[in-house]
Amino acid sequence: MSTIAIGSDHAGFAYKEKLKVWLQKNGFTVKDFGTHTTDSVDYPDFAHPVALAVEKHEAEFGLLLCGSANGVAMAANKHQGIRAAICWTEEVAAVVRQHNNANIICIPARFVSEALAEKIVTVFLNTLFEGGRHARRVDKISC
Repeated sequence: MSTIAIGSDHAGFAYKEKLKVWLQKNGFTVKDFGTHTTDSVDYPDFAHPVALAVEKHEAEFGLLLCGSANGVAMAANKHQGIRAAICWTEEVAAVVRQHNNANIICIPARFVSEALAEKIVTVFLNTLFEGGRHARRVDKISC
């Protein structure tokens, strides 16, 4: 099975811990880049290591969580070859994989339930990139 790099700030910590266990139960290897408490932290300190692990092919996918998912997505997308997408529904998770070949999923912990977060991650990990016209567009993303 795949290796998933995971990270969060304090707002996403509880979800990260639950999703980490859930991923491991489903056969994934999980590299946890923190945070490891609910103490207030700076999201880039955790988004960058996750993005770097995906960028260096040490993990097939990344999973980042923060309150809105915007901060972690912005930080992760600074890395070449990273396509971090904010997902708040199963449908969005499918489209970002199919059309954008997203390799990091960013979940807004303050706006989705834990059960929905699991469903969103499931769809993300089980959806394939369609390629074709989408590949041409994805190839134009990196600077």
